[in-house]
Amino acid sequence: MEPTAEQVEPVARTSVRLLLVDDKDRLLLFASHDDSDGHRYWYPIGGGIEEGETLAETAVREAWEETGLIDFQLGPEVWRRRATASWGDVMYDCREHYFLVRVDSFDVDTSGFTENERETVTGHHWWTLDEMSATGDRLVPRDLRSLLSDLLVSGPPDELIFLTT
Repeated sequence: MEPTAEQVEPVARTSVRLLLVDDKDRLLLFASHDDSDGHRYWYPIGGGIEEGETLAETAVREAWEETGLIDFQLGPEVWRRRATASWGDVMYDCREHYFLVRVDSFDVDTSGFTENERETVTGHHWWTLDEMSATGDRLVPRDLRSLLSDLLVSGPPDELIFLTT
């Protein structure tokens, strides 16, 4: 089937996602609602790389903007994920780099949110594995609970894991 005039290529977007895991093995996730069906989904903090930034610089900026966290050690990149997603009327080809960051528990400060984040992020929560198992909400990536469990039990993988969901 030939593409129609309305179909366009998704916009490439490289981003950093931080797996902020606290001293109680809880993972910080943000919530938003899916524009297409209204269902809530939860995802790790992070965002797009700005021009001229490295992955590490993006991680530092996003952690500060989204949580107020400024003093942390960026851990290893553990996963990469490529997915298509839409925000508003724009379709993105998402190329995500996931880094493990171990932190002490802290109170999240979202005062550094961008205008778009203030409009779309509906909450945050430090999730346990049991809570992830029990939720009816969608987790992103889809197999986040089992991936995190493996990470907590075995530590960072010897080789980068490429996610398919």
